[in-house]
Amino acid sequence: MSDLPRPSRHHPRRALLRALRPVLGTGIARWWDLRVHGADDVPVSGPVIFASNHAGWLDGPLLAMMSPRPVHALTKQEMFDGLLGTFLTATGQIPLNRFSADPSAIKTCLRVLADGGAIGIFPEGTRGAGELEVFHHGAAFLALVSGAPVVPVTQVGTRLPGGGTSSIPPRGSRIDMLYGEAWRTARTPWPRTREQTLATSALLWDHLRQQQSRALALVGRDLPGPLPPGDAEIEPDTGFVEHSDHHHDIAADNSADQQGAS
Repeated sequence: MSDLPRPSRHHPRRALLRALRPVLGTGIARWWDLRVHGADDVPVSGPVIFASNHAGWLDGPLLAMMSPRPVHALTKQEMFDGLLGTFLTATGQIPLNRFSADPSAIKTCLRVLADGGAIGIFPEGTRGAGELEVFHHGAAFLALVSGAPVVPVTQVGTRLPGGGTSSIPPRGSRIDMLYGEAWRTARTPWPRTREQTLATSALLWDHLRQQQSRALALVGRDLPGPLPPGDAEIEPDTGFVEHSDHHHDIAADNSADQQGAS
């Protein structure tokens, strides 16, 4: 068995992403009251994994366009259709099959990290309350394979309370993006056991939740709460789930090392 999954030979496209960031960033800042906190603490060079909560549709574009560094975000493959799919591909976003092992997405992420770039990932897997009550193992897996630091990102205001999965806040709404303390784990070669991956994921989950609590306290804001009834997306039954007894639990995990970037 090889020491590490081989990165892709090709880095996803980045020229358009770099060119559009100043333009779209200016437009976003004029349309919403966007406030960015902690950006100076983000590593200015080297590989980095941005791990963000996911409450609204706007989270992905903000992560890619407004982060201190250009971000190649893992994006569900269902979005890579039509003009939107063409745009996502042209800006270097990474399609992900959330319902089975996706070696192509993993290899692409590893190529970005090997080239000293930035990956964006939403550990909750899909839009919801944004409170990190569900936590998939992709961020921990990529950190174990690459040794790249994981930077927590808390986005607040990207969906109003009661808003649906595709809603966006009205013009002038306040949006906060908060970058937390980077989390690091040692690069771990094969053989990585399932237990190692799950234990590392649990540590990262705790760190992200602690950083989110601090971020919300800093700005004095709350997340929007659950989605309207019937509006939740179908989500694979892998990863950690927070139950009412507050214990970390696993909902039918299927070989975390292979699931990787879910």
